[in-house]
Amino acid sequence: MLSEKINQDLKTAFKKGDDFYVGVLRMMVAAFKNKEIEKRGKGGKPELSDEEIIEILSKEIKKRKEAANTYAGAGRKDLADKELKEVLIIRDYLPVQASLEEIEKIVTEEIKISGALSQKDFGRVMAAAIKKLKGRSESSLIAELVKKKLGQ
Repeated sequence: MLSEKINQDLKTAFKKGDDFYVGVLRMMVAAFKNKEIEKRGKGGKPELSDEEIIEILSKEIKKRKEAANTYAGAGRKDLADKELKEVLIIRDYLPVQASLEEIEKIVTEEIKISGALSQKDFGRVMAAAIKKLKGRSESSLIAELVKKKLGQ
């Protein structure tokens, strides 16, 4: 499982004394624990599946990219670089990212399957494409391609 790999990497990084890497991995483990607590509160099984872990990691990447943009806009390049460095570490635990051609192919396929004709069908196409590309692409990129294809 992905969580076991992350925990093992945390131990290894701790032994090596890589404080930055340890910090990022601890943040990831904390995010998993929070999700487990949330699931337990709802009466669910607290163990996380790899799919749920990928979803959490994707959200963490999105948070860090937004923070990096905010820091860069405020002239804090040092903090922006730190956030982007964290993104690179987190991304190592996600599935291999889909190529632009593959994403376009899936979006086109979903438009045909759903019979989408205009921007009104955006939500349907977007949901199906995100489901197929789970963790392999950023939703903003998918949204951009869906808008482009439906706008034609």
